[in-house]
Amino acid sequence: MSASDSPSVRRHQDRLAAEGIDVVRVTYPDLIGTDRARDVLLEHLPSVCDHGLAFCRAVYHTSPQGDVVPVSGGLDAGLPDICVTPDLDTLVPLPWEPGVAACLGDVTDPATGLPAPESPRDLLRAVLDRCGQHGLRPVIGPELEYFLCEPAPGSPRGWRRYNDAQGVVYTAGLRADDDNHLLRTLRLLRTAELGVSSGNHEFDGGQFEINLTHSAALSAADRAFRFKSAIKEIARKEGRLATFMAKPFQDAGGSGFHLHLSCEDDGGTNVFDDPAAPYGLSATARHAVAGILAHAPALAALANPTVNSYKRFGPDTLAPWLIDWGLDNRSAMVRIPPERGSGSRLELRLGDASANPYLLIAGTLAAALLGVLAGEEPPAPLDGYGYDADRSAKLPATLSAALDALEADTALADVLGKDFTASYLTYKRNEVERFERHVTDWEFTEYAYHL
Repeated sequence: MSASDSPSVRRHQDRLAAEGIDVVRVTYPDLIGTDRARDVLLEHLPSVCDHGLAFCRAVYHTSPQGDVVPVSGGLDAGLPDICVTPDLDTLVPLPWEPGVAACLGDVTDPATGLPAPESPRDLLRAVLDRCGQHGLRPVIGPELEYFLCEPAPGSPRGWRRYNDAQGVVYTAGLRADDDNHLLRTLRLLRTAELGVSSGNHEFDGGQFEINLTHSAALSAADRAFRFKSAIKEIARKEGRLATFMAKPFQDAGGSGFHLHLSCEDDGGTNVFDDPAAPYGLSATARHAVAGILAHAPALAALANPTVNSYKRFGPDTLAPWLIDWGLDNRSAMVRIPPERGSGSRLELRLGDASANPYLLIAGTLAAALLGVLAGEEPPAPLDGYGYDADRSAKLPATLSAALDALEADTALADVLGKDFTASYLTYKRNEVERFERHVTDWEFTEYAYHL
């Protein structure tokens, strides 16, 4: 039966029409986690479900400035198509865009009928299949921070922070949010069924954090991806800019993307908990921590995916700088929150807000799975305040170094897929090359007058 004859598609059409919706936005993530999309008139939804939407595969290889990076399968292959088919199970109205509902799209290669090699959502599905083969069902709780900016005509950047109030750390209300951005946004995100639970003003002026509820890993990635897109769209509706850039301001800290990870067995029991084991953590949990530590240099290439990402790191930043773990210790890269029982979990603090949710989660799960399979124990947990390079190894200090670590980590690349890894390395190394050729304002200020 074709989609045009499917009762399920007709039910979706009838429901949307009754809600005054006449457009369906079909979206999917590119390599850097931004949304690519097409708006479909509601009456054409059955045809699109039958045949899919054609996009150029090189959209995965396109830089933020619109340049097509020469990744294998794109330019060299004559810019072939991918096919994007609506996943109607993810269909929700957009409360900030009247008359529009959105859904995610499944991406296939028309030549093979298989998922496109660069598809982040399918990469995560493949890693989850590997976890499932070993009886593990990962559960993820994402935490994301972002900066909100106001137009600043005539300034070099064109934007300034929405609020420069200092000392309003972990607050809510008008003291640091005089236009009630946070309240308005939380309510819109709830209506959009993104599973948000709470939010607050963060450490620096104009910085906010909104937490999403925990769920199965694919659902968590879907919601984090849609959350980032929603925040940026809501800000645009207000004439503002919301950025998940890792460190957008010289005089402020960065924005993180923390993951809370636990695993359940087929019966829904948290397999990270063991009251009789060291630290109250099961062998599975300890092995997962060991795997994340072992593969952290390569994981940084996914968790900290931009040139700018590495300016967030450093001593006393409360962003990771060293490869370590600790019990309820926020200065460690991997923190074990104090809850046990069904709340037993680890918190990976490595990621920054610019990370692609699918890739960050897939990479973290791949590293944890490798640790479980290796069965090794982590070193002793961090005692006291971290950032002592004599006690733990450093993370990569640049994107280039992290990419080299990813290429060298053949075990992690095997779980992620060699085709994906090769495409990602080519795409990101092009970013490094373009940055290294760019003359910055800092260089002119530093050298022009004196040299």
